[in-house]
Amino acid sequence: MGSPARVLQSVLGSAGPQAARIEWLWWVMFWVCALVYVVVIVWAVLALRRGRWHAESQPATARLRPALEALSDQSMTVVVAVATAATVVTLLGLLIASVWTNRAVASLGASSAVTIKLTGHQWWWEAEYESGTPSEQFKTANELHIPVGRPVVLKVTSSDVIHSIWIPNLQGKRDLIPGYTTAIWLQADKPGLYRGQCAEFCGMQHAHMALYVTAESNDRYEQWRAGMIKPAAQPSTDEQRLGRDVFVHATCVQCHTIRGTIAGATFGPDLTHLASRGSIAAGTLPNRRGHLAGWVVDPQQIKYGAKMPPNSVQSGDLQHLLTYLEALK
Repeated sequence: MGSPARVLQSVLGSAGPQAARIEWLWWVMFWVCALVYVVVIVWAVLALRRGRWHAESQPATARLRPALEALSDQSMTVVVAVATAATVVTLLGLLIASVWTNRAVASLGASSAVTIKLTGHQWWWEAEYESGTPSEQFKTANELHIPVGRPVVLKVTSSDVIHSIWIPNLQGKRDLIPGYTTAIWLQADKPGLYRGQCAEFCGMQHAHMALYVTAESNDRYEQWRAGMIKPAAQPSTDEQRLGRDVFVHATCVQCHTIRGTIAGATFGPDLTHLASRGSIAAGTLPNRRGHLAGWVVDPQQIKYGAKMPPNSVQSGDLQHLLTYLEALK
């Protein structure tokens, strides 16, 4: 994962066809609203000046007051009629632009699309890459890898409360409803690292529920996918073997999966290739040894309310465990 300075999260930095349509609609509404604002301010200034001029010239125009008032009423009637018509036309135009954008955003589809089942949890993301061959399916957490120029369909749902996935550089917002699965299409036309997040308040750690999307060439994506399909690498050193023993004999196996070991629980994120991820705790911390140690020992100090409990691990065992986890690439 790239440095924070390289992570993009802006609706005005579209990197795909759906996001480009949404950005176009944003600019249309911006310029229309800006024009309306300028017109209103100009008319307000003219009205103030007209009232002042009328007060100053009142004695000189006393005899002409009836005719001026009649002319003023006629002028105001015309102005109000024109303003009403302009308002209706403007709103109708924005409605048409919004409907057209929605249809364009929903029009993407392809039989060769990458299919990912994305499930929201409090407070992390589970991504399952689907395949017609069961042995080629795998899960990861809090990150997506997608090929540039190739459509991607996200089948989104929630395991607990209402969440919402929003990756502004690639697509608009979509709610994740418990018990329902809906689909959202996206495509990246530019390589890069894009940040998504939960956009629906879902509890205490809603702000710490990020999702990072790496858009890369199709060759690099296929290499990454081939690596993710494989089970965890077998320990190559005594320290790694001791770390694996700590993992499978501690409470870790009650929540997590590491393919290639006896750990097969699905309550927490799949850790088979944990070391390949750029962050932990849904983007809360960089995936570094010190941060990982703090997360393993007492996650409540880092992300209070998370479902992961504190773990009593001896110092020596903790170091072995960290060495093993760092080898899960």
